[in-house]
Amino acid sequence: MRTFLLATAAIMLLPAAAQAQQPADTAQADDGGPAEIIVTATRRSQFLSDVPIAVSAVSAEALEKSGGTDIRQLNQLAPSLLVSSATNESNGAARIRGVGTVGENPGLESSVAVFIDGVYRSRTGVGLTDLGPLEGIEVLRGPQGTLFGRNASAGLLSITTAKPKFEFGGAGEVSYGNFNAFRVVGSLTGPIAGDKAAFRVDALYNKRDGFLTDTVSGRKLNDRDRFLIRGQLLLKPTDDLSIRIIGDYNQKDEECCGAAILAPLQNLSRDASGNVVQSPNTIAGLVRSLGGVYNVPTNGAKYLYQTSITPGASYNQRTRDWGVSGELNWQLGNGQLTSITAYREFKNKAAQDADFNVFDLLKRDDQNRKFQTFSQELRYNGTALNDRLDYLVGAYFASETLRTDDNLIYGADFERYYNAQFAGLTGSANTLGLFATAIGYTPPTGQSLLNGTGIVQGGYFKQKSTNYAFFTHNVISLVPDKLLLTVGLRYTHEKKELESKFLSNNNFCGALRNAPSLVGGPFAALNGLRPTVTSVACVINNTTGPGFNVGDPGTIRNESEFTGTAVLSYKFTPDLLVYGSYSRGYKAGGFNLDSSALNATAPSAFNLQFAQEKVNAFEFGTKLDLKQFKLNVAAFYQKFDDFQLNTFNGVNFEVTNIEGCSVDLGGKDRDLIAGNSACTGKKKPGLVSKGVEIEAGFYPVKYLSFNAGLTYADTRYASQLAGLNGVSLAPTLFQLPGRNLSNSQQWVATGSATWTPPIGDNLSGLAYIDFRHSSAINTGSDLDFEKIQAPYTLVNARVGIYGKNKLWGIELWGQNIFNTLYQQVAADNPLQGSGTFRAVAQGLSASASQTFITFPAEPRTYGVTLRTKF
Repeated sequence: MRTFLLATAAIMLLPAAAQAQQPADTAQADDGGPAEIIVTATRRSQFLSDVPIAVSAVSAEALEKSGGTDIRQLNQLAPSLLVSSATNESNGAARIRGVGTVGENPGLESSVAVFIDGVYRSRTGVGLTDLGPLEGIEVLRGPQGTLFGRNASAGLLSITTAKPKFEFGGAGEVSYGNFNAFRVVGSLTGPIAGDKAAFRVDALYNKRDGFLTDTVSGRKLNDRDRFLIRGQLLLKPTDDLSIRIIGDYNQKDEECCGAAILAPLQNLSRDASGNVVQSPNTIAGLVRSLGGVYNVPTNGAKYLYQTSITPGASYNQRTRDWGVSGELNWQLGNGQLTSITAYREFKNKAAQDADFNVFDLLKRDDQNRKFQTFSQELRYNGTALNDRLDYLVGAYFASETLRTDDNLIYGADFERYYNAQFAGLTGSANTLGLFATAIGYTPPTGQSLLNGTGIVQGGYFKQKSTNYAFFTHNVISLVPDKLLLTVGLRYTHEKKELESKFLSNNNFCGALRNAPSLVGGPFAALNGLRPTVTSVACVINNTTGPGFNVGDPGTIRNESEFTGTAVLSYKFTPDLLVYGSYSRGYKAGGFNLDSSALNATAPSAFNLQFAQEKVNAFEFGTKLDLKQFKLNVAAFYQKFDDFQLNTFNGVNFEVTNIEGCSVDLGGKDRDLIAGNSACTGKKKPGLVSKGVEIEAGFYPVKYLSFNAGLTYADTRYASQLAGLNGVSLAPTLFQLPGRNLSNSQQWVATGSATWTPPIGDNLSGLAYIDFRHSSAINTGSDLDFEKIQAPYTLVNARVGIYGKNKLWGIELWGQNIFNTLYQQVAADNPLQGSGTFRAVAQGLSASASQTFITFPAEPRTYGVTLRTKF
């Protein structure tokens, strides 16, 4: 049935099919010197050295040598880019120049847009899968909006898959490695109607055991089980017309993503002199006494590749992603008309042991997310005024429906865990029961006070988004081949409509909230503890009311924004380009698709809204191309207004806007007092990213090449911070003011060396190595000191030997060959402790007992690959 739908949709798209951008490619020099890179970052085929924007072009060959099968491997080759994932492989995040979006909230679009074959993908995590054979990837840095259908505030990844050819041929590869890794890829292409039509079929299967061990059951997590098939048809009925139709289906059935416990486990307090002192972690002791497990190293490492899972719980994830697109390129008049039409559907079903411990506090087994997206892009590119004007005009339309539901509930150990914590305060082993008696609450027959209650299936959030835009991008030759002025403008209108239904059976929470004060009587002494017990019982929000219908107050957002760019570039010599630019970018606002952000007693859809993110960016760069030596340098300064921060509240992810304040808040934005840091001054950018990027290539002799990159990015919050419209930020964000954004490295250095010598008359070889060195980063969105990742270096290597014309080859490879232990993202261990080092150190809290988890990166992997082609 799925195959039939793909074929039918492809046929229906044929009249409006579209030609996507041409990929990054190379032109071989006659003398066998270094290849010249051609990119289409400006929707025009140009040498990379002639493009007056910061762009990294990664060929399929370079990605293959580095061992890349998804966009995460770009980290090794593009120093300004960082791609990572945490709780779900389909919710990954990409960051450029330190700016990006945590992907776990489905209502939040990415600051870094991803396009595959010219089609916008709704979330970055779609690229965190095996993409199959590629032709190239371009990484555009800074705001984008006047060249591509969809706008982006921080940057853009443009991925082009391998296209059909009019010569019959095929390729195949088989890889086997440690962790029982097995990957097989096959491709077939050729003509089906002379030089008028060609086809291509790519298929792959990727399976690997997990590297994270559940010490309770012995099973492995974070495995791979992926399948992709992609079929293409390329039609060229005339010399002026080409049509490319693509249908693809991608699936993942994996158990991901478990978490490891971060060391050390400790309590923190202050001595009489104000020094922070450590002691054994009381929460860890309590959890262990009740049957919980904390696997921590004893050799000074930060974590072990171990976790503990509640029996019967899982991290199963099932993802289905498919779509069809049509691409048309028609030489019409003195220009070219391009149309891109696409329909995509993405579904993800996930389970999670949400307390990341065998001790059963929180769990879910049926979280669902579904995206259905239709998009249409039209562009016309031509020249005028004796080629002094190269113009592009375009329009874009997209309609997307997003639906998400969940069943997060309290586990079987929840009540006894919290009763044990309250026992010393009330003298009772059943404090929650005392409160139930005090307020006259009796749970329904067969139901506990809290265990087994929470958000249950039947509730949902549904968002419909409609986006249309008009854009233009024009290059004016003020002095032909010397002085060029580029101006671009975009108008975007975005409408989002929210519908929801709340369904919770956590009735104890509502009873506690609504019960009168316990004045007098035997339970009056409980009043002082009541706010704490209420917050515990309401960790999973039991929002009252039926939900929201489209049209209710706050359920519709309409936004209209103008963005654009201006670039002035000058070629001092044919080898040297200098440019300066200004760009204004925009990312749409939206809704938190989770009830945790709601006021439980008077829920309003306005509570779920977050505002659009805007950026003003300045860049100055130079590009030098001396054939044997290439150097690109860019300095940038970017100011973000209402930056959309996605942060973990201990149970769910919430989006909040970050603003700077023009007046000194006197440290009120750095304390832990709710509502204390409202801004009465003028609004300022809440986040500034500034720095320098350097990329160089050196080709001293034939067959030998070196590439290097260095990025310095100071991506920092303003010193005085507030939320949207000057309201106070949540107290948990007290560490943000003046500090660097999470997962933003100040220094990144990358490098690679490649040697491809001939061996005799019929053989050739390969020796390849690359590295990425990162300075220290904080991997938690709330910037807890405990979540800092120390500087680390990753190294990959590959050696191979090939037959004549590379008709066969064998390669030995290693990823992370020095087995560097580093974390992608760290988070508070849900419900297992409280407080942070800085809160204690600054005297804002008397003590801290919080435990922390990390989503570990892959350890060393190695193996062998066999290749063939015909």
